[in-house]
Amino acid sequence: MSLPSYLAWPWGPQRGRITIDRSNSDEFNPPEFEAFEGVTPRAPATPPLSVLNVDMRAIENKNAHNTSKYKNTSLIVRRNKEFIIIIRFDRPFNNQQDNVQMEFLIGSSPDENKGTYIIVSIGKEKRDGRWKGRVIGVQGNEVTVGITPDVSCIIGRFRTFVAVVTDLGKQRTQRNPDTDFYVLFNPWDPADQVYMSKDTDRQEYLMNEVGTIYNGEFNNITSRSWNFGQFEKGVLDACLLVLDAGKVPLLYRGSATEIVRQGSALMNSQDDDGVLVGNWSGDYSIGTAPTAWTGSPEILLKYAKEGCVPVCFAQCWVFAGVLNTFLRCLGIPARVITNYCSAHDNTGNLKTDIVLDEDGKVDRGRTRDSVWNYHCWNEVYMRRPDLPEKYSGWQVIDCTPQETSDGLYRCGPTSVNAIRDGELSYPFDARFVFAELNSDVIYHQSDKYGNSKIIYVDTAYVGKLIITKRANSNNYEDITSNYKYPEGSEKDRQAMQTAERRGVPTRDYFPLSEAGVDIELQADTIKMGDNFKLTLNVKNQTSQTCTLSANISGYVVYYTGVTSATFKLVNKSATVDPWNTTKLLIDVQAVEYMPYLVEQSNLLFVVYGRIEETGVSLSTMRVITLRPPELSIKLTGTPRVGRDLMVVVSFRNPYNFILKNVQLRLEGPGLIMTKVKTYEQIVPGGSVQYTDTITPQSPGKKVLIACLDCAALRQVTNQLEIIVQ
Repeated sequence: MSLPSYLAWPWGPQRGRITIDRSNSDEFNPPEFEAFEGVTPRAPATPPLSVLNVDMRAIENKNAHNTSKYKNTSLIVRRNKEFIIIIRFDRPFNNQQDNVQMEFLIGSSPDENKGTYIIVSIGKEKRDGRWKGRVIGVQGNEVTVGITPDVSCIIGRFRTFVAVVTDLGKQRTQRNPDTDFYVLFNPWDPADQVYMSKDTDRQEYLMNEVGTIYNGEFNNITSRSWNFGQFEKGVLDACLLVLDAGKVPLLYRGSATEIVRQGSALMNSQDDDGVLVGNWSGDYSIGTAPTAWTGSPEILLKYAKEGCVPVCFAQCWVFAGVLNTFLRCLGIPARVITNYCSAHDNTGNLKTDIVLDEDGKVDRGRTRDSVWNYHCWNEVYMRRPDLPEKYSGWQVIDCTPQETSDGLYRCGPTSVNAIRDGELSYPFDARFVFAELNSDVIYHQSDKYGNSKIIYVDTAYVGKLIITKRANSNNYEDITSNYKYPEGSEKDRQAMQTAERRGVPTRDYFPLSEAGVDIELQADTIKMGDNFKLTLNVKNQTSQTCTLSANISGYVVYYTGVTSATFKLVNKSATVDPWNTTKLLIDVQAVEYMPYLVEQSNLLFVVYGRIEETGVSLSTMRVITLRPPELSIKLTGTPRVGRDLMVVVSFRNPYNFILKNVQLRLEGPGLIMTKVKTYEQIVPGGSVQYTDTITPQSPGKKVLIACLDCAALRQVTNQLEIIVQ
């Protein structure tokens, strides 16, 4: 007797194992018919089922799974939450007689034991697996099935097959990309590692597509809007491609701890050809200047489109912005953090050494450490099953390539609570983060023979202020107390003692003789190109009159604290009565600093002072970020879904020099894809105006982001918030 036509396929391997030549494909799909070995064909008692259609109910499921914002036609679901599939057969389904298996596959070597080949049975032969399945209802030839991926399921894109099982073998549906679906982390589910209990927090740290990244310096906080764009078309696939390009094993992709650790390595191009090339040189001629980017989608889509070639260029806020998109897109709550006065301690000894020469100027050749005006990293919210329970919650990860961890340029996740307590022995990289926040700034003075001595120690300069965007607000939230106890408090002392027990070197340079005099530099907010006055406050907290002799040196610096040029050196002296304060004014002219400006227009002033009566030295420093000129964004028309609006971005060059090769960027999620306009030059006093039409795609709060950038002028940004009806 011949086989029925629906089973006329080559005989396959033994039951339960699938082998196929996949040497030319990284996607393995099982054969449409898989016969059982040693089975004698005989006529079935009832006509076998045949699958006519599989409906993934994408719209309904996405609404239920909080994934409807993704601009992706495929189904996207979250772990440990049921989704609905409707299967249409060629005859009514019989629960007692028919045996049907749903098969979900991911990767090139599906394996039941590794969670990459999932079988869910419906019908007469029940079998328990990692995922749950149930028949919700039968109506005519249609069966509604509920599928629940397990809570630790691998994140990624799964392929779907429906297999009808008879005594002879399995008859499968053909490979159909329309039935592919994505599984993401689930912050709504208390059992998921990334569960977040408050909905306002989920809306901000997972669903918000536009954020604010803070920069400037702690006395003059500035900010720029950033388009995270985690729901934009192609971004989810690009994020999964980052994991594939980085050869992250599928086995790791169910653990949020592993995903974020791998992600912090894969965002930078050091050692693994990751997404972004870091560049702090000032020369960006072969790529895009870090200051010119306005959001992540442009970067991630470029990386994906160009075959995973690293994108040029990034600095810390760009790394943090793109990593934030990657995490939110995969379902992990994340936020961008700014630490003001962030130590980059090259020697790892919790000491930031600033070496001054005999005149009190910074010795650039001997100063290896630096204090960044600000440094951006990310926090992710998750349970840490590998740590004591109190160290779950917010975790630091940092993908700016500074130091290696287990052989790769990456940092974290490390518990914020553990950092605060000085518990630095827990994974990962706690000691490096602790140093960024708690290093002492030690001023040394060296003579012409190379001998140096410690002249002053500032224990409060580093980690001055740590902020992030406040949930459901355009303002920032001060989270310094999450990372540090108040300076000098008993808990601060205990945390430092714990850190020392965990291997941080003890402070062997105390006590220095106290000067009894405090010095502090002050300045107002200053526009780039303005003359200004710097104030040096000298506070005598002793019962004796004191005479201070001070050298003040001015430098143009990168935001990383690295000095570019010295533009000023001035000597001042003051006699201060007991318990009094005297102000010394230092005039700074634009013609002194303007020829030397770099990047984000930062000036650093370092004071070296000596009390003549006692011979005691003291030192301080202050960074001033000059404010760039304004960029204007105007809108005409009423913002309504599907209705055109006119947007005008304009800029005037207020300087007496030509701005060359100027790049203007405009973007906004749900409003306009990234547009880039280039101007060959803008003459002194000249203006440019860029006009475009935007058509809102969805209602609600939207943000338009614009940025103007050229070698002579960075950080010229603006944003406009609009409500679409």
